[in-house]
Amino acid sequence: MNILKQRRMFMIAFSAITILSITRTFTDNSDLTSADTISQALGFAVPIGLAGLAGIWSERAGVVNIGLEGMMVLGTFGAGWAGWQWGAWAGVLAGVLFGALGGLLLAVAAITFGVDQIIAGTAVNLLAVGLTKFLAIVLFTNAPGGGQAQSPPIKGSIPNITVEAIANPLITLHDKGIFFISDVAGLVAGLFYQLSLLSVITFGLFAGTSYILWKTRFGLRLRSAGENPWAADSLGVNVVKYKYLAVTFSGLLAGLGGAYLSIASTIYRNGNTAGRGFIGLATMIFGNWRPGGTGAGAIMFGYIDTLRLIDTGNKNVRGLILLGALVLFVIGAYLMRTGKRSTGTAFAILGSVMIGAFLAAKNFPPEVAQVAPYITTLLVLATASQNLRPPAADGVPFRKGEGH
Repeated sequence: MNILKQRRMFMIAFSAITILSITRTFTDNSDLTSADTISQALGFAVPIGLAGLAGIWSERAGVVNIGLEGMMVLGTFGAGWAGWQWGAWAGVLAGVLFGALGGLLLAVAAITFGVDQIIAGTAVNLLAVGLTKFLAIVLFTNAPGGGQAQSPPIKGSIPNITVEAIANPLITLHDKGIFFISDVAGLVAGLFYQLSLLSVITFGLFAGTSYILWKTRFGLRLRSAGENPWAADSLGVNVVKYKYLAVTFSGLLAGLGGAYLSIASTIYRNGNTAGRGFIGLATMIFGNWRPGGTGAGAIMFGYIDTLRLIDTGNKNVRGLILLGALVLFVIGAYLMRTGKRSTGTAFAILGSVMIGAFLAAKNFPPEVAQVAPYITTLLVLATASQNLRPPAADGVPFRKGEGH
């Protein structure tokens, strides 16, 4: 099974790079696979990925965490408040603590008092927005460089890491424009070029989550709380403790994502999260409640955001149109091969329409790139919904001693 899975992952990676190479060649746009683009895309993916990872921890323990957005908001405020006074690393610490407090609040409401988890999460979101706006007015209005909706600038920064011995030769190879080979070089170089230390920490958190939740006794017990808490309770597992730990750690991760946003922009601002907590939930579902797929979804959002922001001459948006069309054709062909002819045909038709748009128009509005990841997520969820499997007891209230 592991060999088959590895082959499947290799084929997916090979196909993705081939599609990128074709798109880069036809559009003559080296930005699509450059080290700088990949590095920035990973940076944009970090807060979304952390929100998705936070959702995995909570929902694997059986608690739906709609409050991720609010926990990220608390993290942005904590980082702005502490970072202004004591520096960026203090901001990171405050951000994760503020987010963890948001997670603890959700745990108390949903686990101890049995409040509906959706309502409790929504309450956390509303409370976080209102509280941070109030505290910003109280703490930042008269501070030098601050205001009613923003903190003074954060002192210092989190260092970036470049492994020049690896990145520089690969960047040189990318600049040669060799089909596939140069694109692989650019993609790999981006993993070692101008990466924030917080991005590296995030990679470690994804790897650690995969190991802890699926390879350790602790992870097995935590997941049992989300699959069948009554059976786990009958076997002596302290289900309530594991739910509390998971939801609080979920808040910590979301707070870290919020702290990253404030430190990356060097300031706290009201509304800095811009819905990334909810996007994180979408990537979690996109990834089937697993770290690998969730990380891939976050990178997709980060990649499209990066191309949109660095676009010059509308080349990147045109490239995204062609890239999306080719992806639709590949998905359509796969669906037809697996017997889903009607769905596969629909994807192929949609891909043909996008190819026609690419050939007919030289310019596209930047809003096309903004909606692209959401449309992609909807398409993936629509076609893969039968293969998605949330934890069996996700969102189901648990009371010790009660049967299901």
